[in-house]
Amino acid sequence: MKLRRTLVSLVAAVAALGALPAAAVAQTPYKSEYRMSLVLGTAFPWGKGGQIWADLVKERTKGRINIKLYPGVSLIQGDQTREFSALRQGVIDMAVGSTINWSPQVRQLNLFSMPFLMPDYAAVDALTQGEVGKQLFTTLDKAGVVPLAWGENGYRELSNSKRAVRTPADLKGMKIRVVGSPLFLDTFTALGANPTQMSWADAQPAFASGAVDGQENPLSIFTAAKLHNVAQKHITLWGYVADPLIFVVNKEVWASWTPADQAIVRQAAVDAGKQEIDIARKGLVEPGQPLLKDIAALGVTVTQLTPAERDAFVKATRPVYEKWKKTIGADLVTTAEQAIAARKK
Repeated sequence: MKLRRTLVSLVAAVAALGALPAAAVAQTPYKSEYRMSLVLGTAFPWGKGGQIWADLVKERTKGRINIKLYPGVSLIQGDQTREFSALRQGVIDMAVGSTINWSPQVRQLNLFSMPFLMPDYAAVDALTQGEVGKQLFTTLDKAGVVPLAWGENGYRELSNSKRAVRTPADLKGMKIRVVGSPLFLDTFTALGANPTQMSWADAQPAFASGAVDGQENPLSIFTAAKLHNVAQKHITLWGYVADPLIFVVNKEVWASWTPADQAIVRQAAVDAGKQEIDIARKGLVEPGQPLLKDIAALGVTVTQLTPAERDAFVKATRPVYEKWKKTIGADLVTTAEQAIAARKK
């Protein structure tokens, strides 16, 4: 009799479970903390964007989703080129990542590193906020992550310790630190420089020692990292590539959240991305570009190219552009070119 009562109880319990929605049974418990990977910390617009996202999520989910920031890509020993793979594998829960750093795994992201594709911020916005941005989010989803929103690291300007750079000839033989992307190696080789792949953590001591002559990065990084203190005394504004950021979540983590919380995290990413872009462009889009005056006040020579001078760099890198158009996908690049041509300035 006792055995029979036990069996009846088990059957009743199973029946009760069967009456629940499938999502309620399958729902994975939330983690006490989610790990967000960032290359740069909160002294930089990039890190501030991550912090804003984390704060908005915690506030709007009433603490159900807590996020801890891991700047310096510390979850993967500082190797920023491994970030996308680690995110897909679940070593990282979420990230605000660079299109450059993820381009070795997702070749279409090389689009933004095509030399001199995007002449102004309106061109960047035409890509990220238009059809190209949608296509790239579809590609990223197929690649194994959940993309939610765009941010921005900014236009990458050139700095060095040697001389003012106005022509490709001025770069000849100069040792320039670049990120781990073959496209960057091709671009600087075409300009006669000696590109050297190096993590950001290793780069700054190399500038200070003179082992490396220069680098290319947004001006917000130049100022926050105080690169004028490590011999970077010359800046050339050439706007050769911009580096959009992408707010993403690991697919398994995403699936573990309720649809309501997914919607909250997505909207928080969109809101944080907009704020982060404003921070990244601060001092550069206002009349007089006050950030340039601040940099010049540090004893740095700021060189602004004339249209004719810039064209010389465009022509020197055109073979690289044509080569990579095929690698990235001619249709995607053509769609981008058309969107830029039709942009509102």
